[in-house]
Amino acid sequence: MKRLLAALLLCLTVGVGATPLPATGTVEVLFTPWDDAEGAIVRALGEARKSIHVQAYLLSSRSIAKALQDAQARGVAVEILADREMVNKGGSSLIPKLAAEGIPIWLETRYAVAHNKVLLIDASDAHGFVITGSYNFTWSAQARNAENLLILRDNPALLRRYLDNWRRHRDEAEKMSGTN
Repeated sequence: MKRLLAALLLCLTVGVGATPLPATGTVEVLFTPWDDAEGAIVRALGEARKSIHVQAYLLSSRSIAKALQDAQARGVAVEILADREMVNKGGSSLIPKLAAEGIPIWLETRYAVAHNKVLLIDASDAHGFVITGSYNFTWSAQARNAENLLILRDNPALLRRYLDNWRRHRDEAEKMSGTN
């Protein structure tokens, strides 16, 4: 009985990464189709100075793709993780175009669905930020769907957790052929 209790206590203290983080910084909340979530993402990508880390289930928004290309052209390191099936399924994905532009792409293959929708802006900077929510990076997410988007600024602990998760996913993913 003592061993069982000790094992249970160990599992609870070690946990699965659900440690509460301090609530710091600001939160911007957007809901589509009423709010301009796509515009907020494009503006945020324009603020990037050092790095952009993307996790995308689907990326077919031309405005977001162009903002990623523009960031890369200004010297920002852009890296993308994408769901392999969504890249392979249809002609609407702009991932192959971004790969052709020299943006490093990794395809997630381990999971049935790599359903993350995350942007990390200047993840190594104390004032970097996280963008996440149900919002896919598509025209439909802005114009036709009921979606939500959070822009979480000035919370370094949260940003670090997201960056660690991004790196874990990248380490499990396959580099898209033909990318840097």
